[in-house]
Amino acid sequence: MKRLSLTWTIAAAMLVGAAVGAAVGPGAAPLGILGTLVIQLIKTAAAPLLFLAIVQAIVKTEVSGKDGARMMAAAAFNASVALAIGLALSNLLHPGTHLEMAGLTAPGTLARQEPLSFARMSANLIPTSIVEPFLSQNILGVVILALFLGAGLRAANATAQGEAARGLAVFNEMLAGFLTALEFVLGWIVALVPLAVFGVVAKAVGEYGFSPLKGLAAYVGVALLGFAIHTCVTYQLWVGLFARIPLRRFWSEARETLAYAFGTNSSLATLPLTLRTLDRLGVSRKASALGACVGTNLNNDGIILYEGMALLFVAQAHGIHLDLGQQLMAAASCMVAAMGIAGIPEAGFVSLSIVLATVGLPVELLPLLLTVDWLVARGRSVMNVLSDMVVSIIIDRADKGGADA
Repeated sequence: MKRLSLTWTIAAAMLVGAAVGAAVGPGAAPLGILGTLVIQLIKTAAAPLLFLAIVQAIVKTEVSGKDGARMMAAAAFNASVALAIGLALSNLLHPGTHLEMAGLTAPGTLARQEPLSFARMSANLIPTSIVEPFLSQNILGVVILALFLGAGLRAANATAQGEAARGLAVFNEMLAGFLTALEFVLGWIVALVPLAVFGVVAKAVGEYGFSPLKGLAAYVGVALLGFAIHTCVTYQLWVGLFARIPLRRFWSEARETLAYAFGTNSSLATLPLTLRTLDRLGVSRKASALGACVGTNLNNDGIILYEGMALLFVAQAHGIHLDLGQQLMAAASCMVAAMGIAGIPEAGFVSLSIVLATVGLPVELLPLLLTVDWLVARGRSVMNVLSDMVVSIIIDRADKGGADA
């Protein structure tokens, strides 16, 4: 018997949860603990997985300085634009204010939040111990440790001989094995998401009726609007003006691949189709391998745009005001969190959970946002695949431009 996909299971869990909440009323509130427990499991697995993914990327990636600089510049520019769009839309449309749930702005809730400041963010850059960033969900500290260990291993691998080289080879294989195991563990945790959705929906409907639907609709609408703007403006300018590929041809070739990304909800699973599409567009295999394979951990525009929008949604829903400086500091956390989290199930939502913990925003709303993440996640996956394509096209055009010169 064929198993239901995660999307259909979540949809069924929403319907059952709504029915239970409507029937039981406030008595369904204890079911909300299911969502809290799943979020906690995700946060527990996410930090070590991010750490190992970054270490592995540094150790295994072989890129020339010139090509690497081109890839990083293109990826950083697109990511910055995506993040700016997400923040701008949330500041302009204030989607979080449409979420009608009593108690979100209770004084006790606000009092627990430590103000986001440059001093606090700077302090998070240097961990007090090796284990502290993992215990406190300090994503910046995790990334710093991963960068140091990755760089150290890369340097040691290049110079070690004899017994030391053999020991490093075994250690590298162990890290790769741990990363694979954690990916399986996180996959099992994600399989519990429908149970969390059931509990959260039952609690929300039981306590508040169907009033939270208005806020969730605003949340989804602003996310999809941001994806559409980045696609129709940023990507089309790169493809049409810089690479001089006819837009009709580009979308015709990319259509099947993007539909597959939407269906599978995975940019990694879509990679073979992505490479095939780039071949048909005349992009060199060198450029496509660099942009879509090596650079896949950097080309996460969908995740980054979503995180920028979602963290402000959470702040607005709780009545927490973040000034421009605080938003920029939170944005830095979004950028580094998305760097190593690609390719795992529900990557965007996983990285959002550790971003919120890092910047000190409440995580109580995350289980409720899970109820609609099946749709937003598909938009993120399509955006990430487009990001892989566009960065590959940029690298290819830069190479051909240099050759023409």
